[in-house]
Amino acid sequence: MRFDDKVVVVTGAAQGIGKAACRRFLEQGAKVAMWDMNGEKLSAAAKELDPNGERIMTVIVNVADRASVNDAVRAVLERWSAIDVLINNAGITRDGMLHKLDPDDFDRVLDVNLKGVFHCGQAVANTMRERGRGAIVNTASVVGVFGNVGQTNYAAAKAGVIGMTRTWAKELGRRGIRVNAVAPGFTATDMLASVPEKALDAIRERTPLGRLGSPEEIANAYLFLASDEASYVTGAVLGVDGGLVL
Repeated sequence: MRFDDKVVVVTGAAQGIGKAACRRFLEQGAKVAMWDMNGEKLSAAAKELDPNGERIMTVIVNVADRASVNDAVRAVLERWSAIDVLINNAGITRDGMLHKLDPDDFDRVLDVNLKGVFHCGQAVANTMRERGRGAIVNTASVVGVFGNVGQTNYAAAKAGVIGMTRTWAKELGRRGIRVNAVAPGFTATDMLASVPEKALDAIRERTPLGRLGSPEEIANAYLFLASDEASYVTGAVLGVDGGLVL
């Protein structure tokens, strides 16, 4: 029970990797605040994970809106008085080749995937600074390290997340706050639902382990980096990609 009585905030918690992360933290004794924009999916996920609602609270949050984030932080503090771990997992895609990428789609992806990480990280870090401890795990991507065709906006956002992660690790380390990132490869979530099977087969073929990742495998990386087992790890970008980057 590595997270017994610790309070964990997970953004993008209603499905996919976020939901898997909530399950793993609950299994390890945590109290979990599930943040997401989709209230219906959020309620369904919370009911599935903790039917009695004893160790879960749900908050409808738009991470791209600072006021919404501030309200969510206040709600968690009012119920549980502290935030020990932030998992900055919320993200979207709006793919398009450079010559026809809609500027609005560029802005929207950066608003959620980069600025949203900033909003949540800054708001939660301010509460952690007061206590002199905490762990933040940001979700980057192999795309943020190596780029990807048709994902100018997503690659820019995730590269920015990596830069922020390393900057925050330097700024917050002496305050007792560790900041790391996970860089998933292609993972079997709803985000890949629109990708043709032929393209997925090509990804599997290029991946040394020969398959897509699972949400649980990414969640396990979150769990490690947020735990005391990683107490001397900060500023790291942990690739969980089946060897794809090789």
